[in-house]
Order: sequence, then C-alpha cells, then structure tokens
Amino acid sequence: MSPERRDTFRWRDVPHLLSTRLLAAFLVPTLLILAVTGTAVYQLARAILEEELGTSLSNIAAATASQLNGERMLTIEPGDDVGGTRTWRNVVRLLEGVREASNVRRVFAVDVQGRVRADVGGGLPVGAEVPELARDRLELARVFAGQHAASQVLFTGSDGRLYKTGYAPITLAGQVVGAVGVEGSAAFFGPLQRLSRTFAIMGALALAALAVVALLTARGLARPLRRLMDSALRIGRGDLTTPVPPEPTREIGVLARELEEMRGALEGRDRQLKMMLAGVAHEVRNPLGGIALFSGLLQEDLRAGAHEDARAHVERIEREVAFLQRIVEDFLAFAREQPLARAPVEAPALLSIVSELSSAEAQSRNVVLDVDASFALLEADGSLLTAALLNLVKNAVQASPSGGHVRIHGAVRDGRYAIQVHDAGAGVPDLQKERIFEPFFTTREKGTGLGLPLARKIARAHGGELHLTSTPGDTTFTLTLPLGAVSPPR
Repeated sequence: MSPERRDTFRWRDVPHLLSTRLLAAFLVPTLLILAVTGTAVYQLARAILEEELGTSLSNIAAATASQLNGERMLTIEPGDDVGGTRTWRNVVRLLEGVREASNVRRVFAVDVQGRVRADVGGGLPVGAEVPELARDRLELARVFAGQHAASQVLFTGSDGRLYKTGYAPITLAGQVVGAVGVEGSAAFFGPLQRLSRTFAIMGALALAALAVVALLTARGLARPLRRLMDSALRIGRGDLTTPVPPEPTREIGVLARELEEMRGALEGRDRQLKMMLAGVAHEVRNPLGGIALFSGLLQEDLRAGAHEDARAHVERIEREVAFLQRIVEDFLAFAREQPLARAPVEAPALLSIVSELSSAEAQSRNVVLDVDASFALLEADGSLLTAALLNLVKNAVQASPSGGHVRIHGAVRDGRYAIQVHDAGAGVPDLQKERIFEPFFTTREKGTGLGLPLARKIARAHGGELHLTSTPGDTTFTLTLPLGAVSPPR
C-alpha cells in the first residue's frame, strides 16, 4: 500500500475508532453501574418487603391464635366439617373474619402433628395433612417452640401469584398444642416489577443519551485531531513552512502549540542546515581554488627548475590546506551535538586559563589582556566554555588596535554569573549586529563565521546566553551563566 493510500485509510478510520472508544468508555461503565445498582436496589427492596410481609402475616397469625381456644380446637375431629359441628363452625367463623379483615388468601389451624383442624381458603378437610408444612419445617419447629415465624421463601399459588405464610403458636395451659397459618399474597411484587421495568427503561434512555453525547464528543474531537494529523503529515512530508493552526480546545490547543513549536524548531534547523551546507560549499571553494592554482604553478616551477618559487607555492598550498582543515573542524564543532560533561568550575581559574591561552596572539598584536574575576562556582563543561571564551577573546584581540587593552571581567549579577569581554576596536556596524551570530557570516577574509554562533550555542547549552553591545570604540560581548550549587563567599 502506498503512503498516500495508507494515510487516507488512517484518516478515514480516526473518527470511527474514536467514536467506538468513546462509546465503550461511556457506555460500558455506565451499563455495569446501572446493572449492579439496579440489581442491588431490586434485591434490597424485595428482601425488605418480604421481611415486612412475613412480619405482618406472623402478627396476624399471632392475633388469630390469641383468639382461638386451644382446648376447643383439639376437640375438632375428622368429619366435623361434614357434619358442621358447632365448635368447628365457630372456629371457621373466626378464621373467615380474620381472612376478610386482613385480606389474606388463606387462614388455617393445625395441631402439632400438622393435621388440619380448620382451613379457610385452602379447602382441606379436617384431619388432612397440609403439604406446605413440609416446606416450612424449620419455621414450624420454631413455632412449636413458642415463637412467631414466617416462611423464608415465597411460593407460587394455583393462581400463579407469589405467596408467603406467617405462623404463630396456639397454646393451652402454657403448652403449644397447634399453630395458625396465614397465607398472604406478595402483592408488592407487581409495583416492584413495574419499578424494575421503569428503571430498565430509564437506564436504556440514559445509555442512548450517553451514546449521542459520545458520538457528538467524538465528532468534536475528531475535527481538531484531523487538522493536527494533517499538519503532522505535512511536517512528515517535509513541508516545514505551513504553520500549525491553533485550536480552541485547551488540551488539543496545547498539543497544537507544541506541534507548532516542533515545526518551528525543525524549520529553523532545516534552514540552519541549508545555510551551513551553502556556507561550507562557499568557504571550501576558495581554498580548493587556491590549492588548484598553486599546484599548477608548483608543477610549472618544478619543470623549470625554479625551486625557490616552488617552495613559496608549497607554503601557500599548506596555508590553504590548514584553512580548509580549520573550516572542517569549525563546521564539525558547530554541527555536532556534544553532551555536556558538567563539573564544578571556579570562574576566576577559567578566565585565567583563557587569558593564558590567548596571551601569545595578544602579544603578537601588541594587545594587553586584563583579567578581573570575582569568585563563583559554576556547574559547567570547562573545555566547552574555554573554547567559547577563547573565541570571544580572539575576536576582541583581532579587533583591538595596537597597544590596546582587552578586558575580561567576571562578576555575579542578578543571580547569574556574567563574563564580559570588552575591546576598544572599531565596533560592529548596526547592520551586522543582527547577523553576527548567523553561521558562516564573517567580515574577515580568512574567517569561517562559525566562532560566534558556536559560542552562543555553548552558552545556551549551559542554560545561559551570549549578547553583544557595540558602539565605535566600545564593544562588549556578555556571556551569562547560571550559578552552581555553592554560593560565592561574601
């Protein structure tokens, strides 16, 4: 697949992928929260309502049991319901009154063996065993021990509805002789299920609303991201001149600004590289031309036997080769990204070394070097700083008139250490001040134009800066550096 088609494919997929991820990020956690919350609320409400229903039914059973005469209940025998004995009718009348007043499904009385003595709503004959009692054995054990109880589980009646049974003991002379059972409908399940359905519907609507929000958010994010990716692709294809448009969104705006800074840095580096290549080509052309010229003259003089002239041509070739080597070394020093080997450096010692290394050229030009440095400890690469300061001092010496002075001054100023190299030469014209730090810009015939740019590069690598102030007869280069961990003595 070609790069163009691959890029197009990626662009087409960006909104879709973003929408999918946002939908997943919005909907999946929300769905889980709604499901867990809904289930927990439903189960809690059901448990509370079941408990309340069981308590209510057992209380009704207790109230009914308190009205039953245990002795009379035990006199009811199988067949009394068929014959309609007076005792049986009285018990049934009581149970029917409870059933109607409480609006329950069934009320029955049994003895401790679980045989029916009266059953209203269930239709079981006297003496029959109640099948439901086998389901509630544990609850009946508590009832026959003298406690109230309700069935732990709901059961489905013949009408398809859910029911629960409450029990209470029937006592005679302090002894439990039977139990009253009251079956009530779990009518609350209807509203509870409707509430559950309503919750599910509301949850679905909330999910749908979140889906719309996610899609709109994805669409709103996709547009600026697409613009940023367009800019990134342009930069990747080598278009470093088109600015990255700003974005109003805060986070994406920060990304756009960072991308624009990167583009500007790449553009500056590309422009600098082109300038350096052009400068190298221009500077190398002159010594190569000189070498070619003097090599031809040398060959002619050797053929003619003019050895003295030939020796002069060899010296000229050597000078051109030395200049060519200097160009290459300066270019490599400027182009190479050298890691800083930071170490504690005492400022006065650093300036003293620079003065000693520059003294030979200063003496040859009859220039006096004056060094005045207050103490400060710098965390710096001593060799690189020495190279930068040597370049500044060398330029000052070359610009100074015979018998002049070059002053090298170092002092703490505004929380930083400022090193000033001052000369009283002709100064730098205003038109050249803007270009003096450009690579390969020089006003000297044999200058490479890389000394000052390299010095500024070294200063900035240390977190400092290099500035120029110049008027005729008063030129000062100021190199500022951050102080080290140890403060200068007072």
